[in-house]
Amino acid sequence: MIPVIQTVLTGITAFSATNVDDIVILMLLFSQRNASFQTRHIVIGQYLGLTVLFLASLPGFIGGLMVPKAWIGLLGLVPIGLGILQLFKRDDEQVQWSGQSLKASSKAVRFLSPQVLSVTGITIANGADNIGIYVPLFASSTGFQLLVILGVFYALIGVWCYAALQLAGQPTIARLLMQYGRVIVPVVFIGLGVFILIESHSYQLLPWF
Repeated sequence: MIPVIQTVLTGITAFSATNVDDIVILMLLFSQRNASFQTRHIVIGQYLGLTVLFLASLPGFIGGLMVPKAWIGLLGLVPIGLGILQLFKRDDEQVQWSGQSLKASSKAVRFLSPQVLSVTGITIANGADNIGIYVPLFASSTGFQLLVILGVFYALIGVWCYAALQLAGQPTIARLLMQYGRVIVPVVFIGLGVFILIESHSYQLLPWF
């Protein structure tokens, strides 16, 4: 039972770290609902978009079946590298990126049709970098662990949508999320990478060990 709980916690951590900015995007989308752009369009689009990202990351799992786990685990260096890059990224660069994402999202919702595909496209574009985290995570997982992680991911998509819907009318919370997310997300990325290296014993392959 403990390994299952560990896998569930890993899935929660990975999803939360890679989708913090999605809360802000979802809040923007929910704030633009009207007669032709409804809640179901956003929720379905979010599920479809993230499913595409999950499928794009599955080659990591397939590779893990053919390559020794210790070598596959070295992919844990990817989220560590991403986390370090984000830690040293200037605040003005992060603010500019967020602003561009929100602006692009607003334009997509306004001009693209149908509505579900609009949200799907936004989700894929905003989460393309998630693949860098999901590939090593999937690659270091067994078939059962992958199913558990995907189950956690799909459950959390619903939680994310509900939370964003409730927070859509509270911009103060969105600002706090963006402010502290710049620190929390890189740290969690690095933690995930370290976990993958340790869990797969890949750290033993590194020259300084």
